[in-house]
This record gives sequence, C-alpha cells and structure tokens, in this order.
Amino acid sequence: MGWFYSFKLYLMIHDQGGIISVNVMTANVDDRKPVLETVDKFLGCL
Repeated sequence: MGWFYSFKLYLMIHDQGGIISVNVMTANVDDRKPVLETVDKFLGCL
C-alpha cells in the first residue's frame, strides 16, 4: 500500500446557491478550525 493525500473542501453558499467562500484543507485538520475561520470573516453578515 502506497502513500496517498486527501483533502477536505468547505463551501459557504447563500440562499440562491452562489458560492461565498471556499476553503481547502488537508484531511488531518480538525473540522472546527476552518469553520471558525470562515465564520469570523462573515460575522456581521450571518
């Protein structure tokens, strides 16, 4: 068995389906970290 790389994609979309934010992280990152970073960017809009 060889090495492999995996990634997670985090998307934030608005009510009409348009993409607002995109984050790509490695699979070993805790799911809470990129979500909190994204929410901090849009804190006044949420």
